[in-house]
Amino acid sequence: MKVSLFITCLADVFYPGVGKDVVEILERNGCEVSFPEAQTCCGQPAYNSGYHKETKNVAKHMIKTFESADYVVTPSGSCGAMIHEYVHLFENDEEWQKKAQALADKTFEFTQFLVDVLKVEDLGATFPKKVTFHTSCHMTRLLGVKEAPIKLLENVKDLEFESLPGKETCCGFGGTFSVKMVPISEQMVNEKIQHIEQTQAEVLIGADCGCLMNIGGRIERQGKPIKVMHIAQVLNSSESKGVTQSGNENQ
Repeated sequence: MKVSLFITCLADVFYPGVGKDVVEILERNGCEVSFPEAQTCCGQPAYNSGYHKETKNVAKHMIKTFESADYVVTPSGSCGAMIHEYVHLFENDEEWQKKAQALADKTFEFTQFLVDVLKVEDLGATFPKKVTFHTSCHMTRLLGVKEAPIKLLENVKDLEFESLPGKETCCGFGGTFSVKMVPISEQMVNEKIQHIEQTQAEVLIGADCGCLMNIGGRIERQGKPIKVMHIAQVLNSSESKGVTQSGNENQ
């Protein structure tokens, strides 16, 4: 099965280890992974800020970049949702909307692809820690991916899972929202961290680097002893691999 990796800006710049873990997992499960070097930002910051004309230029580039891919897999529910949003972006352009739909039909968030396409729920991972999971807004509300990450975590050996109170609430990132509405965003992420502490989890796991960067950054500034990890890092862990530091690659 041929898969093209859409790495996303944040994973590429801040979390390269996540991309490595995604590739290793996919390859172990029979995928031939390619990395189209022409890929760029999906255009979500511009789109959410109302610059739809400029976003169309980015969307057209991304559509052409992944046009020959059999499947497109991304370690970000938010960016995956933006690819699907291209269909609405080109609602008045039949030719490009058709192309956008073709890309959306073959684009999957990482855990969604593992469970729904590859039909894999047990990756043989081992992670002897108490954890909780943050459900990002775009992944759950726009992509509708809710059960896949939990099914995968349930099959991780020695992992103790605690459901996160208020898991349906936003962490306060929201892309440009966290920049434009700093006081509100700060209150939202503080509330999220309070909920994480209620679980007594050692590690917060998520499937969206934007949320993890926001929550992890706040945790670090507050000096809390909670690690933050992308789910791919956990699913690629074994008894010989330790827990990572917040935002770092596996040690």
